[in-house]
Amino acid sequence: AMGGNHTQPKFILLGITDTPWAQAPLFGLFLLIYILTLAGNVGLMVLVWVAPSLHTPMYFFLTHFSLADVCYSTVISPKMLTGLLFGNKTISWAGCVTQFHLFALFVTAECHLLAAMAYDRHVAICHPLLYVTAVSPRACWQLVAWSYLVASLSALVYTSCTFGGSFCGPRQVDHFFCDVSPVLRLACSDTRGSEVAIFALATANGLGTSVVILLSYGRILHTILGMRSAPSRARAFHTCASHLVSVSVFYGTLFFMYLQPASRHGSRDKVASVFYTVVSPMLNPFIYSLRNKEVKAALGKCRRRMLNHC
Repeated sequence: AMGGNHTQPKFILLGITDTPWAQAPLFGLFLLIYILTLAGNVGLMVLVWVAPSLHTPMYFFLTHFSLADVCYSTVISPKMLTGLLFGNKTISWAGCVTQFHLFALFVTAECHLLAAMAYDRHVAICHPLLYVTAVSPRACWQLVAWSYLVASLSALVYTSCTFGGSFCGPRQVDHFFCDVSPVLRLACSDTRGSEVAIFALATANGLGTSVVILLSYGRILHTILGMRSAPSRARAFHTCASHLVSVSVFYGTLFFMYLQPASRHGSRDKVASVFYTVVSPMLNPFIYSLRNKEVKAALGKCRRRMLNHC
């Protein structure tokens, strides 16, 4: 019953904090983080695009991962920043639905892209002779298309379950963006069915992709430990390190947030949410570029090329 939605078609996002003195420093901090997120991820995408040495499956997946990071931080950060700066906390019904839908889409896509990257590392280290055929450009596009297809269908289910009921009374979303549990708390229709459906699908996406990642790394570890030479062992570990770090950051906070019963959600959620919606997208380009010889070499080449043109 969507009837209840048109009487007062706005939500109020209560934001991260209502402490007046904290608004300005938080605005400064989050603006800086958002600028770094855009600069880092767009920079990484451009670098992969212009540097032929980075035209490999791993970096192909990474550009899509960076794109998803840029998209979902842009779905959340600007609205949060205007709330902190102007105290304008209202968001329209359509705005709330759109924000949640796009957020759900890009986060789900990231889970599947991380699984694709784990598969790529697994083939590279465990079956190097099959690599060119197993991770062909066509296979890469198929994996990315699959990630976005599953994410789009999942996001449709999440969104219809979250906003399908009727809402009445105060529409204060106790969060800085329209997320599942704070929105469902405002519904005056029974939400148990929706909660079960969302939980089941989130578990399938989260656990499904993390099982792929764990199995891949199990095989990788087994292969690395079987290697005779120390340098090749070190090199193999090195290619996986950055991916493992971003997997841990991303899944750690996601599981904390979404795989707990609704009654347990509280103010700690906002801290965890800040971590994966705002901090994690900023960290990824740094995780991948600072640890990485290939990225550093490509950056050096680009710098020299630009200096020569000047």
